[in-house]
Amino acid sequence: MNKIKKILIANRGEISLRIIRACKELQIRSVAVFSEVDTEGVWVQKADASYKLSGDPVAAYLDIDKIIDIAKRTRCDAIHPGYGFLSESAEFAQECAENNLIFIGPSAEHIALFGDKMASKIAMKKVGVPVLEGTVTPVINAKEGEKIAKEIGLPVIIKAAFGGGGRGMRIVHHEADFQELFESATNESIKYFGKGEVFIEKFVQNPRHIEVQIIADKYGHVVHLGERDCSIQRRHQKVIEIAPSPSLQETTRQKLYEIAVTAVKEIGYESVGTVEFLLDAADNIYFIEMNTRVQVEHPVTEIISGIDIIQRMIEIAGGDKLKYSQEEIQFRGYAIEFRINAENPNNNFLPAVGKVNNYMAPGGPGVRLDTSIYAGYDIPANYDSMIGKLIVYALDWDGVVKKAFRALDEFYIDGIVTNIPLHNAIVSESDFKAGKFNTSYLEEKLPTFDFNKHKTKKAKIEDKSFILKGSEEMLY
Repeated sequence: MNKIKKILIANRGEISLRIIRACKELQIRSVAVFSEVDTEGVWVQKADASYKLSGDPVAAYLDIDKIIDIAKRTRCDAIHPGYGFLSESAEFAQECAENNLIFIGPSAEHIALFGDKMASKIAMKKVGVPVLEGTVTPVINAKEGEKIAKEIGLPVIIKAAFGGGGRGMRIVHHEADFQELFESATNESIKYFGKGEVFIEKFVQNPRHIEVQIIADKYGHVVHLGERDCSIQRRHQKVIEIAPSPSLQETTRQKLYEIAVTAVKEIGYESVGTVEFLLDAADNIYFIEMNTRVQVEHPVTEIISGIDIIQRMIEIAGGDKLKYSQEEIQFRGYAIEFRINAENPNNNFLPAVGKVNNYMAPGGPGVRLDTSIYAGYDIPANYDSMIGKLIVYALDWDGVVKKAFRALDEFYIDGIVTNIPLHNAIVSESDFKAGKFNTSYLEEKLPTFDFNKHKTKKAKIEDKSFILKGSEEMLY
């Protein structure tokens, strides 16, 4: 019997709404929090109770003491951090434990381990996971880094040791550029993560970025929910995610599953998690990181597996055993997720937030939309530009691409500029249709896209001049 009866959701936007929905189906009460600029957020209305966080709109969601105080005063049993904000804060997980609140996620120790890219690389290597050649201790000096890069052999990638999401990351192809790129990476790391340490590793040219979703309970049971192909990225940030990968050999797929599940068992991990890999042209596998939270792209896995990842995450945190054995989990078809961002593709993808004047969501068979926007909603400029996720599903690759084309064409948002034209261009492109892409795909294709050609238009009756003549009976 799960001991969680009431959950505080320490997040905002679509992921808060997603968790509220999972709570309702589990008959668990939900408590939302919101900043000054999020007063009109739909999740604020949908939760069983909502409490305002004072202060800076961003810092408010990072205020550990305030969030825990609200959770205790509202008699919550647990806190779900969603993704972003405090979701990968070992300090937050520890504070929850010390205040007799269940943190819906892994232990503080595992969050800290995988938050340190070098420590996690060492830990995974110890349990037999293949990793890229590179440093295992922090590099803070450009001259030292340049020497290491020469020993490894160019190209190399400089990565923030305590970061993610493409921040604090630079690729060095030429020796003469090393110092400038090293300083750029460390400065960005300090800006976003408060620490300037980086590590240096061999850069794999044009790899595919494949991740394996795992779920592990408190009793040593671990299953995988298949893989996702996250190769279509812009500036190291995911744009489209696909489950399963349309280009993966079955032997490689099974090897990835075995590596991920074995590693998670060996380190004693609990909760959901994502083990991320790079695959080179010869299908060599290299571990890059593990995410210790629910992923933005989790819906594509839910659709092909039929498993509600958020619900399972909550149940495991409350002490329940996994509901399914690996043999009972069956995968069907293909799912694609498109991150819908309030940004202008014609202006270097700069954020373009504002008021949603009119809004028509796509629908029909095989279409899911995770969003918290609505007509009349004023999108705040304080947060990430992602305003929703469009997910489409079909039994085969050709079918899901056609489904995507139709759903994107149907999606209409008036009042703000979005990246829907980018997605329209991608699903119309021949290599994407053929399932041929890697992490260089967008870099190569962007210059060829005409976003004006792919703008979505408001649905309207083109010809209003027609008149039906005849008796009324003729109409039926």
